[in-house]
Amino acid sequence: MIKSIRIAVASGKGGTGKTMIATSLAATIANTRAVQLIDCDVEAPNAHLFLQPCIHENNPAYIYIPDINHDKCIACGKCVRVCEFNAIAMLREKILVFPQLCHGCGSCSLICPVDAIQEQARPIGELRHGITDSGLDFYMGELTVSEPMPTPVIRQLFAYTKAPSDIVILDSPPGASCSVVATVYDADFVLLVTEPTPFGLHDLKQMLGVLAQTKAATGVIINRDGIGDSSVDDFLDETSIPILMRIPYQPEIAKRLAAGQILTDFMPTFQQKFEDLLENIEEMILQEERSR
Repeated sequence: MIKSIRIAVASGKGGTGKTMIATSLAATIANTRAVQLIDCDVEAPNAHLFLQPCIHENNPAYIYIPDINHDKCIACGKCVRVCEFNAIAMLREKILVFPQLCHGCGSCSLICPVDAIQEQARPIGELRHGITDSGLDFYMGELTVSEPMPTPVIRQLFAYTKAPSDIVILDSPPGASCSVVATVYDADFVLLVTEPTPFGLHDLKQMLGVLAQTKAATGVIINRDGIGDSSVDDFLDETSIPILMRIPYQPEIAKRLAAGQILTDFMPTFQQKFEDLLENIEEMILQEERSR
């Protein structure tokens, strides 16, 4: 048994069943192991709807944006040139800041030769912590509506979490954007959820392209098994990536999930499958470590 591991549950697009897998895995192993679930889909968090944690901490997430002291500014333009995100511009020798373009990197304040730039905290979301009835340690972030950048909230969410548990499960945002990369970057294992359709195959390939840079061990769960075609199976047969679980296409499953129920609660036979899934993941991580 590995002492502490981080498992990211991801998918190339929304609606594949990613949160269903993350919450079912967390709820199953919370009976025997210390577990954290971190909902990193800060633009549309929904794991709490299934786990029903009691939230007892709520703190703001910030991004630090430049505040120009125009009395000290000499309009040298160095801050404009160093900003990779075009968040600073100079108009008629006056420096302007566009807050929603700012990534909070701090380069402008560091390069200013006259110390005319100070960083000011601007709230962009919330960080929450709670505990479920089963003792599962739950964290989530939520980006304020109209804010464009979820990645700073995800990074602060990781810093906000307490000491890691035996198992940390990361419910990733959908897609293959910067926020997904920020979520899976330090994961020991990435569990990819897909469906047996042409769209599912396309998005699976897209995520595998992202994960090629992280070197994390990877496995696949096929949800809605029985619809579509065999293209996902055919593709994976040509790789070393295993299919770790199949969840059948059943309208009753969709109905129960839409009502906020956890898969393993209304299909208890899947509890053993999720226990076996964790054992397989731990063994694959050990194999990956031995091969390095």
